[in-house]
Amino acid sequence: MITEKVLEGMFKPVQSPWKTSITKVEPNKLTTRGYKQEDLIGGISFSEMVYLLVKGNIPSEKNKKMLEAILVSFCDHGVTPPSTQSARLMASAGSPINACVAGGILAFGENHAGAIEKTMKNLQEAIKVSEVYKRSPFEAAKYIVEEHKKRGKKVPGFGHRYHTEDPRARKLLELAETYECNGKHFELAIEIEKILADKNRIKMNIDGANAAILSDMGFNWRFGCGMFIIGRIPGLLAHINEEISNEEPFRKIAQNNGFSI
Repeated sequence: MITEKVLEGMFKPVQSPWKTSITKVEPNKLTTRGYKQEDLIGGISFSEMVYLLVKGNIPSEKNKKMLEAILVSFCDHGVTPPSTQSARLMASAGSPINACVAGGILAFGENHAGAIEKTMKNLQEAIKVSEVYKRSPFEAAKYIVEEHKKRGKKVPGFGHRYHTEDPRARKLLELAETYECNGKHFELAIEIEKILADKNRIKMNIDGANAAILSDMGFNWRFGCGMFIIGRIPGLLAHINEEISNEEPFRKIAQNNGFSI
């Protein structure tokens, strides 16, 4: 016979060696960052939930709108990125959805999605140094450009393979001013763009714009690629669905001397 005492034992929380301050799980109760999840569900937007989980508090109205714009800006870039191609190729091979999405995410690396973290790190470290040595934004920007030139490297966050002027970056910069998310990192990024545009007509791209804005919103540079992933997953899902729905399985992506690759 199942007594009340036995029932209590059955539903007793399992003690775990893992500790977290993010979400507390109790019988019939979930508390995230101090908020009941049933209050958060329907009470805040997805971007607010992302901000709450990562930063620990619900954002201001302006920060909420800015983060929403950032996540939307990451959504998709057609079939040009390796991540989209990887996800579609795996879908063509008949892999399950979770594997296809994982394949797309695993395609992010130094040359794809890596620029946002590099840019955030550059901007955040440059601001710290410039504050210690009393450098102006222009002086800090000039130093960054010259150092990359000496090493034969492109300044991450500037220039694009397809766009002479990335339309997403322009919109984000405008919104950053509207939502007052245009602080020191934003100013430094603008100074870098001025130098590069004057010399080589190179403009800021989406990674540069988002790196500056996220930095001014207080996000550590290590979160750069993670934020990109959150925004890009819907696009990957759409491409996986399109591949499964519209294309023949195991289709030939390219050919070389009659052999499918």
